[in-house]
Amino acid sequence: MDSLTRRIRELCGRRKAAILAHNYTLGEVQDLADFVGDSLELAFKARAVEADVIVFCGVHFMAETAKILNPDALVLMPDLRAGCPMADMVTADELRATKAQHPGCAVVCYVNTSAAVKAESDICCTSSNAPAIVAGVDANRPILFVPDRNLGSWVSQVTGRELLLWDGFCPTHERILPEHVAEARRRHPGAPVVAHPECSDPVRALADHLASTSGILAYCRNSHHGEFIIATEKGLLHRLQLENPDKRFHQASPHMVCPNMKRTSAEKIYWCLEELSGEISVAPETAAGAREAIERMLAATPPVSS
Repeated sequence: MDSLTRRIRELCGRRKAAILAHNYTLGEVQDLADFVGDSLELAFKARAVEADVIVFCGVHFMAETAKILNPDALVLMPDLRAGCPMADMVTADELRATKAQHPGCAVVCYVNTSAAVKAESDICCTSSNAPAIVAGVDANRPILFVPDRNLGSWVSQVTGRELLLWDGFCPTHERILPEHVAEARRRHPGAPVVAHPECSDPVRALADHLASTSGILAYCRNSHHGEFIIATEKGLLHRLQLENPDKRFHQASPHMVCPNMKRTSAEKIYWCLEELSGEISVAPETAAGAREAIERMLAATPPVSS
């Protein structure tokens, strides 16, 4: 254990802190974390973890969700600049205006949104459970799906439900192009392409398997294949290689980097714990509405094991 890791561990003990990290963060951050997971797994863990302090390593909407689900904990982000461009593509005011144009619609909101947008939604979803959440909505109600048009398109294909799609997207997944996938196949013949549903329709059409990050981990773990082409943010390859040392993982594109997910470092975690800086707060009235949408999602989803 190096000196920085040791100091972080000592601070965690002193502060009664838990470090939660998303699968897309830097490898050094994942290695420090008490729990690493996708958005759904992290929501369950944030709600259940017994800690005075939660250091959330990911992006802002995730830390907001942790604070909403565990309001008594001090929730900190090592770098408050770590936002999400897709979450910024829809505001609460814009959503209210669109709802007024579609009275009676059910708003299914991807977890990649602000607390204010969640508070205007009927139910949240993640890429892990989006098809099941959409399938569970009253068949007589039209569904407005925000903000990811790519995830929404995939969910519509899987469920057969017609969705009104917001025109948002993840820039990192949008930068993965069909020609990148074709070149990766040429370089690694026989390796299945495993993609996240935030990828565009043309890329998803080339994939052998589509899944959330936790689903990608499970698929690669259980597959008989020895190598894989991965089409999602490159941070996942760290965990894939760690869990499958005898298998090989290749990027589907050289552009699979979310700069916001890479803002958090081990050093920033240390200073966050030392100074108790980067506190996340959510206005009570916003938190109340957002909590309803998130809790409906969790109630409709089998708990994930940690």
